[in-house]
Amino acid sequence: MSILVLLWWGISILAARPDLLPSPLDVARIIWKEALSGSLLHHLGITLLRVLAAFVLSMGIGAALGILMGMRRSVDRWGDPWLVVALNLPALVTIVLCYIWIGLTEVAAIAAVAINKIPLVMTVMREGARTLDRELNAMAEVFEFSNAKRLRHVILPQLEPHFAAAARTGVALIWKIVLVVEFLGRSNGVGFQIHLYFQNFDVGYVLAYSLSFVAVMIVIELCVLQPWQNHAARWRRA
Repeated sequence: MSILVLLWWGISILAARPDLLPSPLDVARIIWKEALSGSLLHHLGITLLRVLAAFVLSMGIGAALGILMGMRRSVDRWGDPWLVVALNLPALVTIVLCYIWIGLTEVAAIAAVAINKIPLVMTVMREGARTLDRELNAMAEVFEFSNAKRLRHVILPQLEPHFAAAARTGVALIWKIVLVVEFLGRSNGVGFQIHLYFQNFDVGYVLAYSLSFVAVMIVIELCVLQPWQNHAARWRRA
């Protein structure tokens, strides 16, 4: 990371165009100024809430549908062509259609992000459901496990690594799409601020808001998602 900062600093000095490529120190001053004013934290918080809402919605729906497709061949045969279409549908098309059909609302923004994330979760969870141990399922039948008990003690522990992997890859996708959603149709959030300063050709503020949000997502990745995935896959190292 320090090497990248030094490289950035060196290029900014050589370019000698603070309006096009401000130095890391200049961007740091802007971040500090925006943080003190409360603007940075306000917009970061709003964007994080959108990321969280879209994440919960997409993980819940995607996991349920993916597990169903993985465990039921008839459902998989019917749903696979639709899943292929959804996986290849451009995010921009989904965002524009949601804004047209639903309106420039918070519901449309979160729905657009979730719709783009759900197919990815479905794909990962379907593959996980296909690898479920049949012997464990047979054991659950012998001991007459209820459906709820089988789900909790047999199915979900086997699917946890896949769920963690889907969450980790999905968060990276979700926050990028959230910024596009805010750029195109919201009046707050990091994406909106980037749009605002893009119109003014203010590269310093664009970098300040972009890097601040990237830093937050890296912290979430390192402190939450990676430890969760390592914990979920601990049995593989046993």
